Amino acid sequence: MAIQIPIPLRDLENLCKKYHIRQLSLFGSVLRNDFTADSDIDVLVEFLPGHTPGFEFFRIEEELSRAFNRKVDLQTKAFLSRYFRDTIDPVPLVNTDEE
Repeated sequence: MAIQIPIPLRDLENLCKKYHIRQLSLFGSVLRNDFTADSDIDVLVEFLPGHTPGFEFFRIEEELSRAFNRKVDLQTKAFLSRYFRDTIDPVPLVNTDEE
């Protein structure tokens, strides 16, 4: 699986620290050959314990969209259908355990 876009890694690392994200991964068409100029980017995040963002979740999605210069569909494992969750193969971009 090759990632089909440039990765703004420094922006992603800063965003993960700012919003207490333990892991940020890509999944979906961005990892496949059917990714197009009109495709959004599916991003899966896991937050550090005790740092559930509430409405800030939407701000994170907006900031990711700006960083990638493309619409982002932000997800957590809890948001995904358990049937779909077992079929995705996310590719981690940022891992942190910083509090």
